[in-house]
Amino acid sequence: MASADAIMVGQVEKDHRLTQDRKAIRIWLWVVIAALFGLVLVGGATRLTGSGLSITEWKPIHGVIPPLSASEWEEEFRLYQKIPQYELVNKGMTVDEFKQIFWWEWAHRLLARSIGVIFALPLAFFWLTGRIERSLRWPLVGILALGGLQGFIGWWMVSSGLTKLTSVSQYRLATHLIMACLIFSSCVWIMRGLTPQKTDRPPTAESKYAAAALAGLALFQIYLGALVAGLDAGFSYNTWPLMDGALIPGDLFLQQPWWINLFENPKTVQFVHRCGAYLLLTATFVHMVVSLKKAPGTKHARGSVVFFLLVCLQATLGIGTLVMHVPVDMGVAHQGGALIVLGYAIAHWRGFYGEFTREPVKA
Repeated sequence: MASADAIMVGQVEKDHRLTQDRKAIRIWLWVVIAALFGLVLVGGATRLTGSGLSITEWKPIHGVIPPLSASEWEEEFRLYQKIPQYELVNKGMTVDEFKQIFWWEWAHRLLARSIGVIFALPLAFFWLTGRIERSLRWPLVGILALGGLQGFIGWWMVSSGLTKLTSVSQYRLATHLIMACLIFSSCVWIMRGLTPQKTDRPPTAESKYAAAALAGLALFQIYLGALVAGLDAGFSYNTWPLMDGALIPGDLFLQQPWWINLFENPKTVQFVHRCGAYLLLTATFVHMVVSLKKAPGTKHARGSVVFFLLVCLQATLGIGTLVMHVPVDMGVAHQGGALIVLGYAIAHWRGFYGEFTREPVKA
């Protein structure tokens, strides 16, 4: 009996330790998620202020230190004066005006580097002290690797605007933003899986697949938004619900081959982005109605309501941003809203699988 009691006490202690370890890792991931959210907002502001090409060299280590003297500022400005954006868009700007765009890009890069530290050092600590369950170790290392790849993608994006273009390639901008969203979503997925959850029956056998599809649709809508941003397509056709005087405007497929319009025709790209918003709004509404009908009172039903309301809010913000001709604050808020919708979509989807299986830990 005494031996059985000792085993039970030991198991309780192990379970308590696992609970505390999971709580610590959740807090860490929340910090990472918040930092990633801030990074995307600063990235959006950098794009909208035309600041993304102000730093023309990739200095992963030395670039942490900004210019500290008048001569260093002059040197940085001379480098900027060599690229097409200065010659064709900002010719004649002063050093003080250059500083305004420089600081946005510098802050964006510094925050990106900081997130690498915020992620890597706690990961090493939790791993070495045995606080990370075996099944989560390599997924977390994978996220760290994606972060390193994202740094390269960021420079690959910037380099597209240093020789011929006056802004970055919309294809590379979209790739950069989607990679940020994948890193963000991965952190949300793991954090949600480590959170104690109430076990509720799903509304239907297909509900988890519907939630997955909605998460994918939210991510795709962000991709379309990145194309809009890359082409500055939001600065034209600033009416709603009509676009160029019609619900379905003309001249959507002027370029040849026809499919290139989906990526390079600003009018077509904005129209497709609008259609994506309508589709996401409709899909989340149907998901909510089915969930409320089939499983009222469950966490899944409540989650579907919140999901729909977030999409409604984001759609309203998108319309406001468009009709106001994309002011910086509204544009940044719209990008942040997209990330909130995506994060909630991932958490809602993960909720259908419950908490990660609790692995035994060594005493």
